[in-house]
Amino acid sequence: MKMKKIVAAALAAAMALSLAACGGGQKPAQSTPAASTPASSTPAASTPAPAGATEITAWIYPVGGWSNEADVKPLIDQFTADTGIKVNLEWLAYADGDDKVNTAITAKKAPDLIMEGPERLVANWGAKGYMVDLSDMIDATDKSEINAAALAACTSADGKVYQYPMFITAHCMGINLDAFKAAGADQYLNLDNHTWTTEGFIKAVEALYAKKGDTVAAIYCKGQGGDQGTRALINNMYGGTFTNAEHTAYTWDDPNNIKALEQLKNMKGIAFDASLEGGDELKLMYQEILDMAFCWNIAQQLDPASAHGDPGKTMNGQEIVCMNFPSPDGTPVLQGGIWGLGIFNNGDDAKIEAAKQFVKYFCDSEHAADAAKISNFFSARSAAEGTDLSNIFADNAIMTDYNKVILPNLGDYYQITKGWAGARTEWWNMLQKVGKGEDIAASVAEHVANANAAAAG
Repeated sequence: MKMKKIVAAALAAAMALSLAACGGGQKPAQSTPAASTPASSTPAASTPAPAGATEITAWIYPVGGWSNEADVKPLIDQFTADTGIKVNLEWLAYADGDDKVNTAITAKKAPDLIMEGPERLVANWGAKGYMVDLSDMIDATDKSEINAAALAACTSADGKVYQYPMFITAHCMGINLDAFKAAGADQYLNLDNHTWTTEGFIKAVEALYAKKGDTVAAIYCKGQGGDQGTRALINNMYGGTFTNAEHTAYTWDDPNNIKALEQLKNMKGIAFDASLEGGDELKLMYQEILDMAFCWNIAQQLDPASAHGDPGKTMNGQEIVCMNFPSPDGTPVLQGGIWGLGIFNNGDDAKIEAAKQFVKYFCDSEHAADAAKISNFFSARSAAEGTDLSNIFADNAIMTDYNKVILPNLGDYYQITKGWAGARTEWWNMLQKVGKGEDIAASVAEHVANANAAAAG
C-alpha cells in the first residue's frame, strides 16, 4: 500500500495525542480561575502580595505537561495559598495563540504573564518593547545555576532578560527499533550513545525500504508544525547551518544543506509530503506506517496517551527509541526547546511585582522542581535557593537516558534571529517546492533570500 493511499484513512483513525512542540494536539484556550484551597497539607511560608495586586492573568502555550490543567492547577492553587495572589489561567493553542496575544497587545489587554520560548518572548514581543526586563531578578548565583545557553537565548542583545528560563529539552528523532531489527537496519545504530552517521542513516533507509517496499520516513511540509525536525535533519546530514553565529542572517543556502536536500529527494523510502505536519508524522509512526519520526523529544517518549497507555511504544507494542540526528561523523547538533515566563508591561507596577512573585516561585525556589517535573522536560537550572534540580528525574530511567545521550548535544538556539516567523514559512514552502521536483538550489536561494529580506526590513 502506498503512502498517499493510506494517509487519509490513517489520520482519520488516529488517536488523540499529546504532541507538545510538534504542532499537533494543542489544547483549546480556556480560562481556569485558581482556587484558594492549598494543594498540599504543608504550605510554604506565606509571601504577602503587593497591595492592590491580588489577582493576575497568565496565558500558557501548551508546553509539555504544562498543557495539562489537572497537573498545573494544584501548583497554581498552592501559589495562591502561599501568596494570596489569584491567578487566572488561559491556555493558548499554537495555531492561533500568537494572533490572540497580538490582538490583546493592540487592545492594551495583554496578560500579566506568559509562558513560551525566546523566539516569542525575546525576539518578538520583547524586542518590540512590550515585555518587562527581568535582569534584576538574576544575580551571580542564578547565573551560575541557570543553563548558560538558555540564559543567553532569553537575553536580548542589549542585555535585557525578557524571559526567565524554566525548562529545556533537545529535540531528536524517534525510530521503531523492532522495524529496524526486522530489516537488519539496526546494525547502523550506535545504541550506546544513540547516534549514527549519515552513511549509516542512508543504508538504514535502504534496508527498511527493501524490506517494506514503501515509505519509511516523511519530510513533512504542510506547515511549520514540527519544523525543528526537518531543519535539524537537513542541517546535520552534512554539517550545514540555518543561521550565522551572530543570529543576523539565514544561511540555509549553505551548500551542505543543498547536498542534504538532494540526497533526501533521491532516496527511495523518503517522501516529501505536503499533507503532513510534525504531529501527523508522529501518528503515522505510532501506527507503524512510518518507521521513524523527525519530530521527537522526551515529551513524546514519556506520553502515556501516545499509544494506548504504553509510553515509548507503537499502538501494537513495538519499541520506539530516541536517536540523535545523523551526521557525517556521528556528532550531532540538536535543536533545543527553551521555555519560561515573561511579564508584559501593562503599566501597572503592582501587577508587575505580583507577576514577579509568580516567576520567582516557579523558577527560583523549591517549587521550581515541581514546575519542571510536570513539564516532562529538564530544569533550566541545576539548583534554586538550595534545592538541587540536577537530579529530579533520578527515578526515571528514560529521563536519565535522555539526560545522558541527547541533552548534551544541544546546539545553538538560533530561533531568536530576526524575522523568525517569516523564515519558518519560507522553510516549509521551500520544502514543498523541492517535493514537487523544482530545482533545489534555485528554490533554496529564493526562499532564503525572502527570509533575509524580511529580517532586514
